[in-house]
Amino acid sequence: MSTKEPTIEELAEKAEEHLHDTSLTPQEYEDLKHSIAELSPIFTNESSYFVLGSYGRPEIYRLQLVKDRLNRRSDTYAFLMVDIRSEWVNTYVKFRLLADYTDYIAGITEHDRGGFLVEQGYFTALGSYFTKTRVFKREYSTLDSETVDTNVDLEKPYSGMQTAIFDMLNDAGRLCIWQTEDDLLECAEGLP
Repeated sequence: MSTKEPTIEELAEKAEEHLHDTSLTPQEYEDLKHSIAELSPIFTNESSYFVLGSYGRPEIYRLQLVKDRLNRRSDTYAFLMVDIRSEWVNTYVKFRLLADYTDYIAGITEHDRGGFLVEQGYFTALGSYFTKTRVFKREYSTLDSETVDTNVDLEKPYSGMQTAIFDMLNDAGRLCIWQTEDDLLECAEGLP
């Protein structure tokens, strides 16, 4: 499903589109050039999955679980943003380029703090991202508070903005509800 690997010039052009009337500095261009090798697995595998979510502890553990489960598939490359390590000065451009070229975006949400709140806005604002996004939303209504390992407000774990996004994703069949890690892995198994 992945497209042919872009040249550095094509990546730079795409990056500059995301910078809105500004150009890459010479240093940013060099950094992008050095990063292109890290992007190769996105284009050399049949399917690529950009796994997003909170990098807090214990949330990042669950991101790794999903990434590892997806990477068990043949000819698949699943990754977190932090796995692409090169000298990306501009993390906004990094996110946009990864999202542009990845086949699927898998968002794992557990609360309204940190994580990928800004990115969730892109899912609905940009049609090209919405069509490739699946979100796994943690539900707390029947969980015992002693089994929850984050500092989430169990009465109101998500903001009103997130709730509207969840409704849109649910209507499009792109939302999976989970409570336990086993449920989360089932959500991952359900990805195309």
